[in-house]
Amino acid sequence: MKKIILLVLLVSVSAFAQKKQKSKPLPFSTKNKTVTVYTSADSTNLRLSITDNLKFQELKQPLESQICIFVNPDKTFQTFVGIGGAITDASAEVFAKLSPEKQQEFLNAYFSKENGIGYTLLRTNMNSCDFSSDSYTYIQDGDKDLKTFDIQHDKQFKLPLIKKAMAMIGSKASFYISPWSPPAFMKDNNNMLFGGKLLPEYHQAWANYYVKYINALQKEGIPVWGLTIQNEPMAKQIWESCIFSAEDERDFLKNYLGPTLQKAGLGDKKITVWDHNRDLLLHRANTILEDSEASKYVWGIGFHWYESWSGGEQMYENVGKVNELYPSKKLMFTEGCVEKFDANKYQLWKNGQRYGKSMINDFNNGTVAWTDWNILLDQNGGPNHVKNFCFAPIHGDTNRGELIYTPSYFFIGHFSKFIDKGAKRVSSSASRSQLLTTSFINNDGKVVTVVMNQSNLKIKYNLCIGTSATEVTILPNAIQTLVY
Repeated sequence: MKKIILLVLLVSVSAFAQKKQKSKPLPFSTKNKTVTVYTSADSTNLRLSITDNLKFQELKQPLESQICIFVNPDKTFQTFVGIGGAITDASAEVFAKLSPEKQQEFLNAYFSKENGIGYTLLRTNMNSCDFSSDSYTYIQDGDKDLKTFDIQHDKQFKLPLIKKAMAMIGSKASFYISPWSPPAFMKDNNNMLFGGKLLPEYHQAWANYYVKYINALQKEGIPVWGLTIQNEPMAKQIWESCIFSAEDERDFLKNYLGPTLQKAGLGDKKITVWDHNRDLLLHRANTILEDSEASKYVWGIGFHWYESWSGGEQMYENVGKVNELYPSKKLMFTEGCVEKFDANKYQLWKNGQRYGKSMINDFNNGTVAWTDWNILLDQNGGPNHVKNFCFAPIHGDTNRGELIYTPSYFFIGHFSKFIDKGAKRVSSSASRSQLLTTSFINNDGKVVTVVMNQSNLKIKYNLCIGTSATEVTILPNAIQTLVY
C-alpha cells in the first residue's frame, strides 16, 4: 500500500513539474531572424515602404558612441486591445458622397491589414456631437420614459458605414459608444450645447438611455464592446457638452448606470470613465476608483490629448502614474485630432509626428488601446454644425471625388498595421533622446519595434536584443517599424 501511495505521489510530482516546465515560454532568440524595416519619411516618397531586410550579428557590449535601441522581448507588460478611430455623423456623411470605388478604397485603407493599416477599434457618438450636421437625440422632447426611442437618424449614414467597417474587421472588432450630451430637457440649462448638468430627477432615465441605445445597435447586428460615460465631462463647449464633476460621475456610475446595465444583462460591456484630457486624469481616477462600489463597474480610464491648449506640454507621465496606482484598470486613449483645419497643411509632417510621439509615450505608460477622432472629413474639415473644423488622417474631397491621405494616416499605420490584438508590450528603450521607441510581441512570436527620429539628422542606430544587434539607418524626421 505504501509503495502505491509513493508511486502516485511521484507520478503527481513529475506531472506537475512537466506542466510547470511546459508553461514557461522559451526566451526570445534572434537566431535566423530577418528584420524587415518599414519607413515613412518627410520630404520623400516613403510611406510605410519596405526599406531594408537585415540580419542580426553579435554585439556584446555597445559603446557610448553607438546609438542603440534596446529591446527585451522576454519582459512583458500590458496586453494590446487595438487602434482605431471614430465613425461620427460627419465621417459617415462624407463617406456616403464618395463613389463606390472610392468607398471601397477607403474601407481597405483603414480596415484591411494587407492593403491598409488594420484598424480594429471603433467609437461613435450617442446623440449628436460637434461633428454632426445638426443637434439630435433619439427621443421626442420631454419623453423621460423613452417610449419614443428610435435610432432612425443613425440608419441613414452612420450605421451603414459602421456595419461595413465591422464586417471587414470581423471578430477582432472593439466598438464603443460615447455621449456628448443628454437631451436638453434632462439638463439644468435646457440646452444640449454650452455644458450644463444632468438634473438629478433624470439620472435613471439617462442610465436607461444607454441600455436602449446599446440594445438598438445590437438589434441591428452591431455588437457593442463598451462605452464611456461622458465625453469631456469638464468642458463647457459651444457644442454638445455636459458637466460631470468627479463625484457626479462616480455617483451616477455606482447608483444608476452600473446597476442599470447589470440589470439589463449588459454587465459585460466595458465601462470607461473620464474620457477627457491627461491633466486631471489622476484626480478623476482617484475619486472614482477609491470608491469600491463605483470601481467594480470600471473597466478603464479614457483620456484625450488636448491638455496642451494651455500652452504647456503633453502630460504623458500622468498616464503612467494612473497605471502605477491602479494596475488592474485599463488605460485607453479615446480621442485626439489636429485642430484648426487648413487645407494648405494637408501634408504638414509635424501633424503626423504629433501622433507618433503621443502613441509611443502612451503605450510606454501602459495604454492598451488608442482611438483617433474622425476617420474621415471633407475638404473643409467637416461637416461640423458649430464650425469646429479639424483634420482627419484621410479627407474626402467631395468636389473632386478624391481621397487625401495625410501624414497622420501613415504614422498611425506604423503601429496599427503591425501590432495584433492580444500582443504584449515588451521592454524597449533608446540610448539617445533623438529617438523614441516602443515594442510589442505578437502572439505568433514576432516582435514589432517602432522607432521615431525627432531630429533633422540621418541617424545610424543598433537594434539590440541581448548580445545580438543589427545596424539600421533612419532618415531625418522619419518613423520606422521593425518586424522580426
